Amino acid sequence: MSYAVETTNLTRTFGELTAVDALDLKVARGTFFGFLGPNGAGKSTTMKMLTGLLDKTSGEARILGHDLERDALEVKRRIGVVPEELALYERLKGREYLTFVGRMYGLARADTEARAGELLELMELDRSEDKLIVDYSHGMKKKLALSAALIHKPELLFLDEPFEGLDAIAARLIKDLMGSLIRSGVTIFLTSHILEIVEKLCSDIAIIHRGRLVAQGTLAELRSGIPGQAGATLEQLFLSLVDAEEAPAGHLSWLG
Repeated sequence: MSYAVETTNLTRTFGELTAVDALDLKVARGTFFGFLGPNGAGKSTTMKMLTGLLDKTSGEARILGHDLERDALEVKRRIGVVPEELALYERLKGREYLTFVGRMYGLARADTEARAGELLELMELDRSEDKLIVDYSHGMKKKLALSAALIHKPELLFLDEPFEGLDAIAARLIKDLMGSLIRSGVTIFLTSHILEIVEKLCSDIAIIHRGRLVAQGTLAELRSGIPGQAGATLEQLFLSLVDAEEAPAGHLSWLG
């Protein structure tokens, strides 16, 4: 099988803290892959390693058949990334930013301008042509970041909490766009805390807890791997796999 993402014993430590611990992942090409875990589980650290934003401590990672360490530039040419911290050039206008990104990816000027215009229209950002990015709403910035991640036609798209801060209309637009990307053969690697969206969109799911992989497979495979969970929702499976029963019961003394 041809994998979009494949890791072997991928590990990242920060001093004595092991944020990602010997992670083995396999994500088939064309998959809508959901990567889940509680806060602090190692999701964003993993994504930063897979996109070349953070060096690994040990282990191996291959992206679209390329060794991430030896072929870093080729990997970056072929992926798109929307990090949780968007880091846009906010003193530019939206079209200027997309033009800059497209040209950095080596697109011809005419292709860059055409794609930027199409993306701005699709994302309904063409109505704000005269605004600097600094004056965009959070949702507008999310849509611009996604546009920048798509302008060079990536084979693999990494999305870290893409629905955070979006209203229902924008979220629907992004979900529809993701569906069309999957149908065209793009692989999507998604992290999100909105489990209902992951359950509805993703064909394959992995769950990480305390830096270690605790489950991976389709929703049906996750259900079959846990006794008594044949009809469980993704939320129920997630809570059982990350030992949520250990969490303290919610109670405030002054509320009775």
